[in-house]
Amino acid sequence: MSAENTLPDSLTDLLRSTGAALRIFDMGRRISKLPLEQFRRIEASLLPYPTPFQHLAWLAVLIWNPKQRNENAVWFLRLPLDEQGLVAPAARDDLVKRLVQNVINSRNGQPDEDALKDNPYSFTPDQSRMAAFHALAAREMKSPASPHYESAQAWFKGQLPLEQWQSLAYQGLADFVLRLDQDGNADALCERLPLMPAAVLETLCPLLEHIQPSDPLQQALLAQLQQALATDDSNRVAALCRALSNIRDESSKQHWVMEVLSSPHARQPEVITVIATRCESALLEPRVLSAFLEQLAQGEAGQTGFSRILAELMFMPVHRALILQAFRSTERSEALSRAIGEMLGQAFEAPRSH
Repeated sequence: MSAENTLPDSLTDLLRSTGAALRIFDMGRRISKLPLEQFRRIEASLLPYPTPFQHLAWLAVLIWNPKQRNENAVWFLRLPLDEQGLVAPAARDDLVKRLVQNVINSRNGQPDEDALKDNPYSFTPDQSRMAAFHALAAREMKSPASPHYESAQAWFKGQLPLEQWQSLAYQGLADFVLRLDQDGNADALCERLPLMPAAVLETLCPLLEHIQPSDPLQQALLAQLQQALATDDSNRVAALCRALSNIRDESSKQHWVMEVLSSPHARQPEVITVIATRCESALLEPRVLSAFLEQLAQGEAGQTGFSRILAELMFMPVHRALILQAFRSTERSEALSRAIGEMLGQAFEAPRSH
């Protein structure tokens, strides 16, 4: 690519100009594929980002040489969004300009991971998301799972002793979860769940949020959630909420979210935050939203947590309209009325944790 040529004005145009093939993934609330045509419209600020998180679009761009698929790179990017959820054009143009210059300066004129060096729009996913992304990317590229997959699979299938769980690698767990539809893995997980050490379960659940569990696995997870709700272990409840957050059946999701909101666990920050950030579709049901707001107002997260969690939810237009409608309800409690008054009378920002 020559510097004299007309410079690309979008990320997709830039990568196409190098001859690279690409796939785009959302890395925000959970990891999922973004169709390229949809991303083009998002990038052109014609379409709001569908799953904003912390007022940003979190992306992974998987790039490879079509002639040598094993030559690939990944760019992890976060782009600011405006009040309508559209990509901010100035930030997009700045990002593309930086990447164009880095690709021009690269030795072979191909995009590589060094192109993001010192780039303010890049980020590094945490261990769980990185492992899940690598597992998903391997499937997308029709590549084998990591060398750790077989030992994880053997443990889940009972071919290794239960107490050998500490020898399992995180990447092996991620590969197993992202291949639950293969080799009887889902059945093995259902059988192992009741015996699973707490440390394994709480490691596994954030990986499970990236897949849609089969009906038998959903039932097995729900049984674990019912047991956890009867204990004082809010970390386990929060973990199982994450594992169940991506189920297909919205009425079932609303039902178990209401059960969680009816329990003392809903006052704990780790539980209410998971419901807000992973189970947000359940909050589109006014009855569920009302219970959520009441618990949030009276919870351990305090006024700061109340304001930040709602700022995040209200960045999504439909949630914003429903929350404002709930704010006007004459049936709201005194505690909720006070929290609303505090929130609307102060400046607040979105949650920082990811």
